[in-house]
Order: sequence, then C-alpha cells, then structure tokens
Amino acid sequence: MDGALPPSHECSPKRRQIAQAAEALFLAHGYGAVSMDSVARQAGVSKATLYAHFASKDVLFAGIVCDKGEDNPLDDSLFPDRVTDLRAALLAIGQRLLRFLLRERTLSIVRIAIAESVRFPELGHAFYTNGPQRSCDRFAAWLELLSAQGQVHAPDPLAATHQFLALLRSDAFLRASLGVPPAPGEAEIDATVTSAVETWLRAFAR
Repeated sequence: MDGALPPSHECSPKRRQIAQAAEALFLAHGYGAVSMDSVARQAGVSKATLYAHFASKDVLFAGIVCDKGEDNPLDDSLFPDRVTDLRAALLAIGQRLLRFLLRERTLSIVRIAIAESVRFPELGHAFYTNGPQRSCDRFAAWLELLSAQGQVHAPDPLAATHQFLALLRSDAFLRASLGVPPAPGEAEIDATVTSAVETWLRAFAR
C-alpha cells in the first residue's frame, strides 16, 4: 500500500471510532508497536470491520493525518478566486497554518512520523502525502491563479509555497516540536506570521 487516501474517503461514525482508537494507540506507543489487531481491540470492532475501512496500518495512519473535520487547516474559504487584499489573505492563511502546526495533536503526529519513518518508510509516505503535500498543492494552485491574474510573480508556485511555509516554521515551531520552553504565545505567533507574510510579499508580490 502507498498510504494515500482517495480525496472522498468515508467519514462514517464507525470509521471515526476506529481512527480515534488508533490515534490513541499511536500517540501512546508509537507506530511500530501498534498492530492492526490491537487497533481492532481498542476500537471494539472485528478485524473484518477494521480492514473494510482501512486496508493497512499506513492507510490507517493516513486517515488520521487526513482527517477532514475541524483539524483541516486550509479550507477553500481561505483561497478566494478574487483577492482584493493579498496581505490580509496571506495573514489569514499564515495564522491558520501556524496555529494548526502548534497544536499538541499536530505536534504529536509530526513527532511520530519523524521518529519512525526511517524504520517504516510507508509511515513517512502516508504522513507526507496526506498532510503536508495536500496543503502545499492547494496553496500552490491558488498561487498559480494569482500569478495568472498578475497579483504575484511566482513562476514556480510550489517553490513559492514551500518558501512561505518555511518562513512560518521558524523558532516558535522548532521549540514547540522539541518541547523547549517557553511555549509560543499569541504575540509571538502574530509576529511570526506578520514577518513571514511581509518577507514573502517582498519576494513575490507584483
């Protein structure tokens, strides 16, 4: 399995029940120590039911990463087809993204993916494909539209996307990832996003 989920994967109550049980196990024990049998027991479902929703453990992890509920960092409302204030639009995206990255749940999943992806390459692929890559592709598609409208100059929209994200993932995110105090506060988050947006605009705005 490649760990990727189809764009319209099912979000039934049973699927969420399984995903929540698996997430609790992954966070408590790591990816490698968790078996599909243990997920089925934790979720209180049969193995047949488990495999009907998730064909493998990496697909199950991908389902957690790709949860389209309230954890979705970039919904379509952040990417209007017509932008009258590019700076404001980027600030909104930056605030949403950085706050999402700094959530303890997000940080925990990132730590698992980084810690165990060398031993379990399918884990790294599942995480990247269903998390960062999806967000980057959505942002890059929007930049391509803005480039066509003449609002930004981004010959390589995906590269411009990665540069924006790199500016957001500064010291605040690194400290939070490592559990190094102090925890980022509102003022630091706002300052980080503002600096990232201003720097990016100087490079790419018309």
